[in-house]
Amino acid sequence: MRIIITAATNMEWMPSFQKINPKYATNNKRFSVGFHESGIGLLASSVSLMKMFVQETPTLIIQVGIAGCFDKKIPLGKVFAIKDDFAGDIGVTENKTWKDLFDLKFDKPNDPPYEKKSLPNPWLKQYNILQLPTKKGVTVNTISTEKSKINLYSGRYKATIESMEGAALHYIGRDLNIPFIQLRAVSNYVGERNKAKWKMQEAIYNLNETLLAYLEALHKIA
Repeated sequence: MRIIITAATNMEWMPSFQKINPKYATNNKRFSVGFHESGIGLLASSVSLMKMFVQETPTLIIQVGIAGCFDKKIPLGKVFAIKDDFAGDIGVTENKTWKDLFDLKFDKPNDPPYEKKSLPNPWLKQYNILQLPTKKGVTVNTISTEKSKINLYSGRYKATIESMEGAALHYIGRDLNIPFIQLRAVSNYVGERNKAKWKMQEAIYNLNETLLAYLEALHKIA
């Protein structure tokens, strides 16, 4: 079983990289783990993930990262598995009304790899082996600060988690039939730009503790 752990930046998986057990080394044919840095945003991550898949042909891709959260009732540092993701800022604003690809009829709601206008993870039940709580994500190229955008993503699209790479993984995974799981730790609330109020280090710590526990559990059943 070949596992690839990917993140936008290596700081998001570096604590696991430094601690990982030698039994997960690349020369272990039964169960091996590699690390991949995709770059930030939909464009960089889409290209990088595709190149990585061709080179590695992984059994499972685990995307990890910190993320913003629309729900201020959720404590910072909480880790979730993303059940569904959506590219939130592809479309047009006409007469102060947002229209996405489906509103514009460029895509139909169930045109592959979409399902009901979104990108759910069909392998979540199989690979959420820690039974992590699940939330819906939205992926954007511009971090949300405007109230109208925040209301759009959390209201219309029912997203709880905001990232800049998640939908790329979900799109490629679904399109190429590559099993994947996306793990996100909440570092901040969406719209809060005062980084003194963020919990980035706590989020990265919790994310990597979860990742290490996940790999141990996966290794036992592989």
